[in-house]
Amino acid sequence: MKIEMLICKLHRATITDANLNYQGSITIDKALLKKANLFKGQKVEIANINNGERFSTYIIEGAENSGIICLNGAAARKAQIGDKVIIMAYGLYDTNEMENYCADILLLDEKNNIISHTKEL
Repeated sequence: MKIEMLICKLHRATITDANLNYQGSITIDKALLKKANLFKGQKVEIANINNGERFSTYIIEGAENSGIICLNGAAARKAQIGDKVIIMAYGLYDTNEMENYCADILLLDEKNNIISHTKEL
């Protein structure tokens, strides 16, 4: 049996831009994607800490070391620049993989630099 589980969370990322006139997605700094083991085109769920909005979209790779977290298209209506969000990615695991299961948790600062990177759960 397969179980959908959290594989990675970017916690307290700061929205740096919002581009309503772009096809829907979230642009994330390439350096963050590498550290979090996330991929362009991957589906993510976003939870806005400031207003409680939750929505899903896909990743677009942003400039490396830019700190960019930009909501595009309709997603740009779900947050304002400066809002704190949690970006979560999920994957399918076999039940026999659950004994050693853990997720990557990256805590970010105000400029989307990594404060800590832990394996939890």
